[in-house]
Amino acid sequence: MPDAHRLGARDLTTGYGATVVLGDVTVDIPESRITALIGANGCGKSTLLRTLGRALDPLGGTVLLDGKDIAAEPRRSVARLLALLPQTPTAPETLTVRELCGFGRHPHRGLFSRDTPQDHAAVAYALTAAGLDDLAEHPLHRLSGGQRQRAWIAMALAQETPIMLLDEPTTYLDIAHQLDVLNLLADLNRTEGRTVVMVLHDLNQAAQYAHHLIAVADGGVHATGTPADLLTPDLIRTVFGVEAVVIPHPVTGTPLCLPISTDRTGGPPGPA
Repeated sequence: MPDAHRLGARDLTTGYGATVVLGDVTVDIPESRITALIGANGCGKSTLLRTLGRALDPLGGTVLLDGKDIAAEPRRSVARLLALLPQTPTAPETLTVRELCGFGRHPHRGLFSRDTPQDHAAVAYALTAAGLDDLAEHPLHRLSGGQRQRAWIAMALAQETPIMLLDEPTTYLDIAHQLDVLNLLADLNRTEGRTVVMVLHDLNQAAQYAHHLIAVADGGVHATGTPADLLTPDLIRTVFGVEAVVIPHPVTGTPLCLPISTDRTGGPPGPA
């Protein structure tokens, strides 16, 4: 039986060069659940995600994957267990969706090996799971924002990892495409047990789609827990500096965060 926390950090310090962004971070990522990293802009959410995904080396402490120091493991071995999708991935615009998806197979190939039947099957599965069968031969420049984001997720799916890390997967998308991407990730978690960790700015989306939240503030992890436990007016005030009312969502029952607008004097806004 796999450990309930395949991925986590112990006494982690991370940042860029000599600049420390987060310090003394100890967290566990629940297996086969969706975890959302929340916090104000610039608080270190993406830095933490990148460090968990081995795209950024820790300045101190350890990231653990299956109980082992991730920094000591071969990169190809890590890439077979963990897929990291950055916030603004780039690729040649002339690549087709199928070709982009095929890049997800690199951790499973030898240096000069050709595609195998397993590679073709993994790509076909990923295209179908992401709803991209009809667009498989389309170049990236012909895709909408939501289609392109699904193409990148398909590439991560083709990597066939049990853990997926995504940095703001709904950025720059309209609400319909945001829900399209989030529903895809929820389906993957529900039907395949994929562990999903993502940075989200929308607290209500985090409450609706995530099982577990990690709130980042003041150079560290401020709190962790379920959306029902974490999303309170006190936490929103502390982490975001915003006054809010939190009520049950009338349909889902998940926390619904309603910011209270104020003018610069701290009072309610006047009439328009």
